[in-house]
Amino acid sequence: MNTMFTATSATSITDVFNAQQKTALRLRKSAADERIAKLKKLATAVEKYEQAFIDAMYADFRKPRQEVIATEILPTLMDVRHAIANLHKWMKPKRVSTPAALFGAKSYVQYEPKGVSLIIAPWNYPIYLVFGPLVYAIAAGCTAMVKPSELTPNTSAVIGHMLAETFGKEEIACFEGGVEVSAALLELPFNHIFFTGSPAIGKVVMQAAAKHLASVTLELGGKSPAFIDESTDLTDAAEKLVWGKFVNNGQTCVAPDYLLVKREKQEALVQEMKNVIERYYNADRQGIERSQSYARIVNDRHFQRINQLIGDALEKGAHIATGGKTIADERFIEPTILTHVTMHMKIMQEEIFGPVLPILTYDNLSEAIDFVNSMEKPLALYVFSKSDEKINRILQETSAGGTCVNDCVVHLVNHDLPFGGVNNSGIGKTHGFYGFEAFSNIRAVLRQRVGFTTVKTLYPPYGEKIDNMLKMMRRFFA
Repeated sequence: MNTMFTATSATSITDVFNAQQKTALRLRKSAADERIAKLKKLATAVEKYEQAFIDAMYADFRKPRQEVIATEILPTLMDVRHAIANLHKWMKPKRVSTPAALFGAKSYVQYEPKGVSLIIAPWNYPIYLVFGPLVYAIAAGCTAMVKPSELTPNTSAVIGHMLAETFGKEEIACFEGGVEVSAALLELPFNHIFFTGSPAIGKVVMQAAAKHLASVTLELGGKSPAFIDESTDLTDAAEKLVWGKFVNNGQTCVAPDYLLVKREKQEALVQEMKNVIERYYNADRQGIERSQSYARIVNDRHFQRINQLIGDALEKGAHIATGGKTIADERFIEPTILTHVTMHMKIMQEEIFGPVLPILTYDNLSEAIDFVNSMEKPLALYVFSKSDEKINRILQETSAGGTCVNDCVVHLVNHDLPFGGVNNSGIGKTHGFYGFEAFSNIRAVLRQRVGFTTVKTLYPPYGEKIDNMLKMMRRFFA
C-alpha cells in the first residue's frame, strides 16, 4: 500500500499523469476479473473508512450520520455491486447487422477504455460524487486522477488518504487543493473529463477540454421545477417534496428548486408541507436548529448568498409561508417556503442550492409549461398528478435531463436509467451501463473474409461497367 499521496505542484501532477498514461496502455488489455478485483478493493475501503467519512462530513457541514450512509456510502456500494454483476456483459462485443452491400462481412462494436481520466467532484455529496464516477472509470479500464472539493476539507482528506492506501498513484491518484490545483489538472491532455458542479464552472472545464479535444461528462444543475395540479394528492406530494428539497440541507443538484402550483391548491399544499417539516425536523418540539436530522450550509459564503436571495425576494414582495429563521454562527437556515414569488426576484434567476423553496402559482397548465420552457433546461423535472393526460403533456412539451412522476430525486437510484442533464444542465449520461459507456470508446469493427469483398466491383479504372454497377446498387440498396 502507498502512504498518503496528495499532489499539489504542477511537477508532481505531470509526473502522475505521465505514469498513468503508461498504465492506461496496459489496462487496455485488462479483463473483467481484474477490474472487478479493483472494484471490490474500492468497496472494502469505503466500508473500512465509513466512520471516518461520517465524522468528516459532520465536521464539514453537520451532515447527519443516516444521510451520509443513505446518500453517500450506500449509493457507492450499490454502484460497485451493480457494476460487478454486469461488467462481463458490458465488456462483451455487441454484434450489429451488416448491410447486404457488404455481404460476407461481420460487424460489431467493442468497448475499449478511453485512457487517463480526470474526475472533478463537488462539495455537496463529496463522497459519492467522487466514488460514483470512479466506479465507472475502473469498470471501463481507465486510470483516474481525482480532485475532491476544497470546500469540504475534512471529507476530502479522508478520500485522499483512503485512495492512497488502496491504489497506486500510477492508477488512481487524489489531488487535494483549491482552484490552482484544478487549473493545473485541466492543462493536461486527458482522454476523458468527468465534472460535477455548476454550469458556470462546467463551461470553464469544457473550454479546457476543447484544447485537447478531450471528451467530457458534465453533470451540472439548474432550476428543477415541480408541477402540482388540481388532481395531486397533496399529502403524498408534501412528504416527498419536503424530503427531496431539504435532505442535505437543500444542497442537492436534483432538489426541487421551485414549485408550480395550481392557484387554488397553494394554501392546502403549504399547510401540508408545514406539517411534514414539523414531523421530519421538529418532532420533539425543541426547534429545528436542535434536530439531529438536519444538516447545515457548507460555508459562510453560501450562507450569506442564500440569505441574500431570501432578503431580495422579501424586499420585492415575497412572503415567508413557513421558516425563515437563521443562525449565522451555525450556518443554519430553517426550511423555508416562499409564496408571492415573481420572476423579477433573484431567487428565480439562479439555482438556490439551499433549504428555500419558492412557490409560483398558475391558472392553466399551458401557462406553467410556457414558464418552464422560458428557462434553461433543468437537470430534473417533477410532476405530481393523477391525470395521465396532464402528465403526458408535460413530458411531451418540456425538456429535462430526467423526470420523476409522483416522486422526486429517487430516479437516481435506478441503475438502468441514464442520469445527466441537457444543454445548460449537463452533457453526457452516467449510472449503470451509461457510466461505463461514458469512460469507454465505442469502437466500430468490421471483419471481412480474406480475398473477398463486394466492393471490389467498384475498384478503378472507372468506366461504363462501374456506371452500370452503381445504377444497380442505387436500385437495390438506396
